[in-house]
Amino acid sequence: MTTTFAVGIIDTIRSIPPSPTYINHTTFSHYFFTIPLFPSHCTNRLPNKHRRCSSSSLASSSLSDMDDVRGQGMYPLHRCKTIHLVRHAQGFHNVAGEKDHSAYMSPELFDAALTPLGWQQVDNLRKHVHSTGLSKKIELVVVSPLLRTMQTAVGVFGGTGFDDGISAAPLMTENAGKSNRPAISSLNAPPFVAMELCREHLGVHWCDKRRSITEYKPLFPAIDFSLIETDEDTLWTLDVREANEDLAERGQKFLNWLWTREESEIAVVTHSGFLIHTLSAFGDDCQPPVKEEICKPFNNCELRSVVFVDRSMAATSSSKTNFQGKIPDGMDVPSEEAVEKN
Repeated sequence: MTTTFAVGIIDTIRSIPPSPTYINHTTFSHYFFTIPLFPSHCTNRLPNKHRRCSSSSLASSSLSDMDDVRGQGMYPLHRCKTIHLVRHAQGFHNVAGEKDHSAYMSPELFDAALTPLGWQQVDNLRKHVHSTGLSKKIELVVVSPLLRTMQTAVGVFGGTGFDDGISAAPLMTENAGKSNRPAISSLNAPPFVAMELCREHLGVHWCDKRRSITEYKPLFPAIDFSLIETDEDTLWTLDVREANEDLAERGQKFLNWLWTREESEIAVVTHSGFLIHTLSAFGDDCQPPVKEEICKPFNNCELRSVVFVDRSMAATSSSKTNFQGKIPDGMDVPSEEAVEKN
């Protein structure tokens, strides 16, 4: 069964539109959760105010109302996920590659770490996710298993230590990757899981080759590497660069995998190429500015929040927030006459 879903923008670190927009590609549809349920001129709908819309007024306003809500719709909340997409902060390969693109082929940039400026970007984004309350909402952090993405992920979404003796495995040990940074605690932090499906283009560029998992585990003890099948990097090859369409297909598989997770609010820390080619599948039937907003390249350490809408029944079929109302049995149950009168 093919998973069908839509993606919509909520906000970015730099701008927050007034309402979420849900967009689509091919078989996807437009979704807004702010659809008006009554015509705008029916401002008071309480029975004791005796304000009602006549059938004639409804008919006369139907065309304008249709124009207002034509691109809107509703979808059950439990069939949606909020995904916070983050591109890693500036790495040493970014600096070298901007000066000379051929530098990406240099073995000296193998699994490049963050620059001092990159760590400043991490600190700025961390302040943002805490000041907006986002840090308390995220239930899971999924990260590409490369040094620069894991440093970004734990630096932004990692926890803080306690003063009362409580201890836990650190998300990052002190000076990991020659970062000159203190250890980062896993306390008060969501779970972190490494996932190879959200890696950058595979092959040729040495900065996109990962180390062995055996080397990573002592540096990032609290990151879960159990989903990675091989210790050594068997996906990266020296002479073949992954095609854009293959990367886009891998991105689609990654999104399908996200639907197998129970968490509804997830942060994904990944790479520019992965984001560009994965998101390019969305927004073709939207207004050009929306398509552009979805697919524009990510800056280093940029965060954009989107909503994925599942239309294939792949997500959980039960809601954690819905409540089925029912009139209980008892002496104060309305009589049939009162129900009919109302």
